[in-house]
Amino acid sequence: MRVSRSPQGTAVAPPEWVTGAAWVDEIAAPEGASRYRVDRVHFAPGARTVWHRHPFGQILLVTQGTGLVQCRGGEVHIIRTGDSVRIAPDEWHWHGAFPTAFMTHLAIEEVAEDGSEAERGSQVTETEYSAGPFAP
Repeated sequence: MRVSRSPQGTAVAPPEWVTGAAWVDEIAAPEGASRYRVDRVHFAPGARTVWHRHPFGQILLVTQGTGLVQCRGGEVHIIRTGDSVRIAPDEWHWHGAFPTAFMTHLAIEEVAEDGSEAERGSQVTETEYSAGPFAP
């Protein structure tokens, strides 16, 4: 067993990956035979990722607050504390906080053997974001 603290501390999410304010804590990075990455991501109200996709998919586990998630061509879903979301490999999607609430989730993904991770797409427009179900 190994107990550790976030090795990098809390970092501001790169602006090319998010709209609004978000912070990332690295929980686990690929090491040895493991290719799994786990990050804790904190989103301020209204903050969200850009459209992106992961070669092996992604699992989100909401640990606090209320957020939104959408896969390209699908509806926007509200996610709340305790919810989990399974995003299929190479599926374009975005996720972030509800307009009036903070949201924190664990993001779990497998990193490809060559080290490649998520592919970044375009920003989520205000029209796309505001298409969500905004009744609490």
